[in-house]
Amino acid sequence: MGKKLPFDPERDIPDLSGKVILVTGGNAGLGKESILQLAKHNPQTIYMGARSAEKATEAIKSIRETVPKANIKFLEIDLSSLKSVQNAAKTFTAEIDRLDILLNNAGLMGVPPGLTVDGYEIQFGTNHMGSALLTKLLLPTLERTTRLPGADVRIVNLSSELFKYGPKGGLLLSQNKTPLANISGTARYGQSKLANLYFAQGLAKRYPNIKSTAIHPGVVRTGITNNTVNKYPYLAWILNILLALVLTTVEKGAVPQLFAATANSKDVKSGSFYFPGVREFVGNALMDNEKLADELWEYTERELMEHGY
Repeated sequence: MGKKLPFDPERDIPDLSGKVILVTGGNAGLGKESILQLAKHNPQTIYMGARSAEKATEAIKSIRETVPKANIKFLEIDLSSLKSVQNAAKTFTAEIDRLDILLNNAGLMGVPPGLTVDGYEIQFGTNHMGSALLTKLLLPTLERTTRLPGADVRIVNLSSELFKYGPKGGLLLSQNKTPLANISGTARYGQSKLANLYFAQGLAKRYPNIKSTAIHPGVVRTGITNNTVNKYPYLAWILNILLALVLTTVEKGAVPQLFAATANSKDVKSGSFYFPGVREFVGNALMDNEKLADELWEYTERELMEHGY
């Protein structure tokens, strides 16, 4: 780990006046907490990416109980569907011509083997391919924003330390159009989180005017961890006890991504991976595999092109 970088959202998030922010998975958990904290600092608009209009409306109402004047808009998006991602990007770019912070927060964890509607292993397809397409479609807007006075454009990708528990070799690109039922759910999730990390590195390498990072929020009790409990109802009581002992709060879990999105630019290094604390994660051979990261970038570009994007 690198040195600790103290960051208190209440104190250290700067004034965000005039800035436009998009947070996927914004109706619950880390996404909702991030929107709440960002809304306190006067951004022009925050788009809450979510699948359900009803749940997003409830979340926006809840946030406005703390920040009454928060300008939050619902953006319908399902990252497991490339068509839904395309529609969301079209809606966004039709409404507004700048984007200062893209927080790729949404994701799946602990789900049974399966495929997305586009035929990808469900966690890889949702956590990586969906977020990658959204980012790609919004890059023209992000790049245009970098040319505005005082611009400080950021992309934050929610990864996880569990990238280390992915399949042997890190990525199974040639097999990702199968459910990968022959490996564990942890390995499938780990692969998707490694992809999120590599994607952040790829963006930093190819788009130097945009600060792109990945973060690990810690082990946080959110809706996706509830999938694990629900999967084993006969063990729910002991799982809940164990999870209560090791899980951190949503408030603490959101700090690394709030740091990456808003901290002083000199303190945030593009292409880096930040852990709770806030600390930069360094010295892992898998994380630093530029060859594999480039292979993922090329695979992703090729796959999205084949789907017409």
